[in-house]
Amino acid sequence: MSEFEDSDAEFVEWFSFFRTQARRFRETKGILVNTIAELEPHALKFLSNGDSDTPPVYSVGPVLHLKNDTDVTQAEILEWLDEQPAGSVVFLCFGSMGGFSEEQAREIATALEGSGHRFLWSLRRASPNVMKELPREFSNLEEILPQGFIDRMKARGKVIGWAPQAAVLEKPAVGGFISHGGWNSTLESLWFGVPTAIWPLYAEQKFNAFEMVEELGLSVEIRKTEMELVTAEEIERGIRVLMEQGSDVRKRVKEISQKCHVALMDGGSSRIALRKFLQDVSDNIA
Repeated sequence: MSEFEDSDAEFVEWFSFFRTQARRFRETKGILVNTIAELEPHALKFLSNGDSDTPPVYSVGPVLHLKNDTDVTQAEILEWLDEQPAGSVVFLCFGSMGGFSEEQAREIATALEGSGHRFLWSLRRASPNVMKELPREFSNLEEILPQGFIDRMKARGKVIGWAPQAAVLEKPAVGGFISHGGWNSTLESLWFGVPTAIWPLYAEQKFNAFEMVEELGLSVEIRKTEMELVTAEEIERGIRVLMEQGSDVRKRVKEISQKCHVALMDGGSSRIALRKFLQDVSDNIA
């Protein structure tokens, strides 16, 4: 069987799975959604169209896990961020399943050096089969990154393994986040008011990228497609747009960040939705 036939078979398998799950939604009494009404009003309105066959939807987000238990190395990273100027650092992190080939890692390194910005880069190698083995750290960065890169960049950047993402995004030094666009990462960036450049790698991330970039204008774009080499020029261009101070994207992210916090306050949209959910549960039990 060819590579394309393998890909087609996998697509059919996953499509069948998600179609079955979607059809089962109608069997539920309600659906909790990790978002806020102010972020996705059109989608929530569509799902709550009054159709008796459609279960009620409760937007109760953002639901976030913000507590980080950092080790010594991660604590040093956070201390380094405290020493950097506000809004000066580009943070690159691609989730638990995000990894890159050696060739792609070199392109990213070249872009970071060319951009002139400070950076914190969580880098891991791509897994041959991410469903069986998660990405791991490269054993020797000196061998895979451009010659002399680590020495040249030691004054303005760090290449690390696993990062305490929420703790990093909370730091005032972080001015932009290059992310795979997973929904948890997206909500964390909005919560802390950090604009993102989305680089989707797998799963639903291309849909998230379209929503954040094209529909909501809350992110800039690195590349819409996946599984292709993204050049240093494309990445550097995305970094420069991302880190532009006073941009419309940056302003919109700050505005929605405030709305995320208000949504969880007493009288906020998510608090109201949660109370409605609890009341509906109570009424159904009764």
